[in-house]
Amino acid sequence: MPGAYRIAPDLITDRRGNFYEGLRTDFLEQATGRPFAPRQINYSVSRRNTLRGIHSVTIPPDQAKFVTCVRGALRDIIVDLRVGSPTFGVYDTNVLDAESGLSVLVPEGVGHGFLTLTDDACICYVLSNEHVPGTQIDINPFDPDLALPWGADEPPLLSEKDAAAPTAAEAAASGLLATWEEALAAAAVAPSL
Repeated sequence: MPGAYRIAPDLITDRRGNFYEGLRTDFLEQATGRPFAPRQINYSVSRRNTLRGIHSVTIPPDQAKFVTCVRGALRDIIVDLRVGSPTFGVYDTNVLDAESGLSVLVPEGVGHGFLTLTDDACICYVLSNEHVPGTQIDINPFDPDLALPWGADEPPLLSEKDAAAPTAAEAAASGLLATWEEALAAAAVAPSL
């Protein structure tokens, strides 16, 4: 998916456990060709089988996310919500866990969600812009056209807001989603990505 990256850190392991650098903006810029300047850091703690998402942010103000699981494990899914993108509606899945330090860079206009695989799972979001109330976009995580592979063994715990969210097609038809061109322009002029 254009603009999205999976980042695997170099683990330094010994008998005590491991150590890794969670985010090096200079290395991220070198790999992506664009700077990433953190503006806000959020954490979310959830019990096993909690599903959060699919969430994005309008353009403007736009927001890229560097997502890492810092405790437990989760199935992380990103989906391209940029209308006109060559990969619109395409998703990518990763299992993120605290031990591996695997992270995902979610670009502007791409939706993000996750299903927790362990109790007390904690995810960290390093954001390129501060939260602006009223700019969040919610897409139903069970949108049949997206057919996202959550892999839940039983119905997941879901917020009422996420359960009632529109499908990607409904959000696009109502003008909620950014176009491919708007997302590229936001990434090009944003001080963060």
